[in-house]
Amino acid sequence: MDVITSPSFAGTVRASFPVFQRRVAGKPIAFFDGPGGSQVPREVADAVAEYLTQHNANTHGHFRTSEETDAAMNAAREAFADFLGGTPGEIVFGANMTTIAFHLSRSLGRELGPGDEVVVTELDHQANQAPWRRMAEDRGATVRAVPFLAETMQLDYQAMERAIGPKTRLVAVGGASNAVGTINDVRRVTDMARAVGALSFVDAVHLAPHRRIDVAELGCDFLACSAYKFFGPHVGILWGRRELLERLTPYKVPPASNDAPERWETGTQNHEGIVGAAAAVDWIAGLAGGTDRRAALDRAFEMIEEHERGLFQRMVAGIEAIPGTRIYGVPAGAPRTPTIGFTVPGASPDEVARRLGEEGVFVWNGNFYATTVCERLQLDDCGGLIRAGLAPYTTEEDVDRLIEGIRRIVG
Repeated sequence: MDVITSPSFAGTVRASFPVFQRRVAGKPIAFFDGPGGSQVPREVADAVAEYLTQHNANTHGHFRTSEETDAAMNAAREAFADFLGGTPGEIVFGANMTTIAFHLSRSLGRELGPGDEVVVTELDHQANQAPWRRMAEDRGATVRAVPFLAETMQLDYQAMERAIGPKTRLVAVGGASNAVGTINDVRRVTDMARAVGALSFVDAVHLAPHRRIDVAELGCDFLACSAYKFFGPHVGILWGRRELLERLTPYKVPPASNDAPERWETGTQNHEGIVGAAAAVDWIAGLAGGTDRRAALDRAFEMIEEHERGLFQRMVAGIEAIPGTRIYGVPAGAPRTPTIGFTVPGASPDEVARRLGEEGVFVWNGNFYATTVCERLQLDDCGGLIRAGLAPYTTEEDVDRLIEGIRRIVG
């Protein structure tokens, strides 16, 4: 099967998104805000509504709608097992990746004490720094922060090797930078962690919309992502090795289930959101078709990556051609998502985002909770970065509108 070309692929994708019927400044919205949250296809919204209107109930009851809710939760675990490469018994649902990380940190912290060390990176979102820093602070452990190389926006892997040692108990690393798009060599990091007997946690929030994830290939112990970044509702997903989910002690109320993975899900879950998140997985798989969901997801992500790669080259070339603009990113050819962080001369990121927004071109500005990135780049005082990210529904016309909008701002 040939990869669908960008125009026809984007057109097929956009047909599922009612939001493209909206107009700003007389034109459809050009969404470049995907790194902060994607748009939602009709199929996902319909799944949420259908659950709420036909099946809404709490779990484990002896009546029809409760049994249907149990079945829906089980089906969602199966969907995310296919999405991440694990098994249904390794899938935990929560509010979002940040909340999940704090929840997990309490349990992991029970096994830490003075003299133990935790490794984080300066390239990461604070959701993959703050929970582990608080955990270490509470337990008297030491935090080692691995820097990134400002000239390449890549992790300093030599510094990582020096930071990980016999006292390391946990290594937290991002799959990709939400600020500048760098894709990290996660397997290299998890191998370092395993070599010293440490656990590894991967923040895959920014990676999940753009690359096929297989936890076995990554070699991690835990991985978390958020469905609202890949066309779903605001729900977080944790994959954890089954033996760890069973051995570690979660913070929960006494009557709650002691069986993994449910023992990690405190309180009544967002059932409609979980149903919608599973529908998002099926929507992605449906881009490729077929009855084998894992194989369909493999193919769908090839299609997404191919579409985004061509548009990304067009976006970068167009922005770089505007005098005075600066894109912060990895060298050409290095692994990255289709996300750029950049600055323009004579206008703050806030002003750029506002003026583009008035034209129906939506970008983010600021530090995106990747505070250590903006601190290292000395961009705090000027308002951080402008961030633009591509999605399967992005078109060439969208990219051209972004470039022309920036050109008008620069003058």
